[in-house]
Amino acid sequence: MDNRKVINDVLVHLFNEILQLEEEAIITEEFKDITNNDMHIMEAVGLDGGNMSSIAAKLKVTVGSLTTSMNGLVNKGYTVRKRSETDRRVVFIFLTEKGKKAYFHHAEFHEQMTDAVMNELDEEEIKVLVKTLHGLTGFFRQYEKK
Repeated sequence: MDNRKVINDVLVHLFNEILQLEEEAIITEEFKDITNNDMHIMEAVGLDGGNMSSIAAKLKVTVGSLTTSMNGLVNKGYTVRKRSETDRRVVFIFLTEKGKKAYFHHAEFHEQMTDAVMNELDEEEIKVLVKTLHGLTGFFRQYEKK
């Protein structure tokens, strides 16, 4: 089989499998009221919080789109909003204790995934993989700008 086809097939299947596995690993009985998208929003909020504009920029969405999702996370008790004391137009978002628990649950999945890959590779293979992943990242960033 042509190497280009193998690489393409592996990347497409891997992307789809990661999305499905992540959803199964993250959306447990405890977190059944959120989606993968919700979890990624909480990841973008992070442990230190942030303002709506910076979170939207991380996610590459508009503030308006983020507002809709954030309303759901606030209503479900995963995040809270706080207006800036100095500029009332600025809204900061922070994870609640429930949100932090979900955040760490999500981080644990990613840690397990990374450990599983690294445990299969020696140092040289890890260097090649990192270089390859940086190359893919560069491609996707350039493609996005077109």
